[in-house]
Amino acid sequence: MEGLKLPDADDRHVLAAAIKSGAEFVVTSNLRDFPADVLGRYEIEAKSPDDFVLDQLDLDESTVRDCVHQIANSRTRPPKTFAAILDALERAGLVESAALLRD
Repeated sequence: MEGLKLPDADDRHVLAAAIKSGAEFVVTSNLRDFPADVLGRYEIEAKSPDDFVLDQLDLDESTVRDCVHQIANSRTRPPKTFAAILDALERAGLVESAALLRD
């Protein structure tokens, strides 16, 4: 980890884990701390959570939609609806993903 250079040294463990696991992406809301030129050396790309979920929706919308339904159905205290889960995703910054799932 010592050789990994990121704007925030406290993020080096994230990049080290991605390298070690052979990950293609680091999903983070903190994109500026994972510059493309550094990650590119390891063939890793940083993506926002919204962009990552949008990619998953593009690959298999039905499965993502089913997962959100499962999350809603698993919430019992208090109960949550599909719409409530989408509201929470939107508040967490997944604005485009939530909008696509609402359609």
